Amino acid sequence: MTGTLILVRHGQSEWNLKNLFTGWKNPDLTEKGVEEARAAGKFIKSKGFDVDLYYTSALKRAQHTLDLILEEMGIVNLVITRDQALNERDYGDLSGLNKDDARKKWGEEQVHLWRRSFDVPPPGGESLKDTAARVLPYYDAEIEPKAKAGKTILVAAHGNSLRALVMKLEKLTPEQILAREIGTGEPIIYQVAADGSAKKVS
Repeated sequence: MTGTLILVRHGQSEWNLKNLFTGWKNPDLTEKGVEEARAAGKFIKSKGFDVDLYYTSALKRAQHTLDLILEEMGIVNLVITRDQALNERDYGDLSGLNKDDARKKWGEEQVHLWRRSFDVPPPGGESLKDTAARVLPYYDAEIEPKAKAGKTILVAAHGNSLRALVMKLEKLTPEQILAREIGTGEPIIYQVAADGSAKKVS
């Protein structure tokens, strides 16, 4: 028996557009982000998936993305599980700062280290390693058993919370996952076997 796991990063947010560190702050989608979310819904519908379960984070941009996907798929009256375990990486003291201003304040090298190292957190925030330590136990307990049982599951979340999942599903090293870009509004689809192993199909 094989389950299906569909991961979607939220569409472009207002702070993505402004080049701000977002983390656990709560901006909504831009017009482009709305279009990206609708396009994701159309794509998922075109593949003929009969989705059983829906998960998203506690943040508006991911929830809005899921709502728009469901609208495009013509799905109403369903239960959505929202949990902050799926939230974006917390950028701590960087949250709300323009990335260029942060480089001026702390230096290019330091900001690059915070953004692209696996285990060095920004002040008051989380590293990708910390984010994975929050996301993966939730996946293991709540989502994987249902995928292993053959369910089709849609998760609308964030660049770094999804990176943590992709790292596990594709058995990537910290170096490999840091080089992996997760595009806004671009569904990533896996088949999940009964033993939990995953194969990327789209």
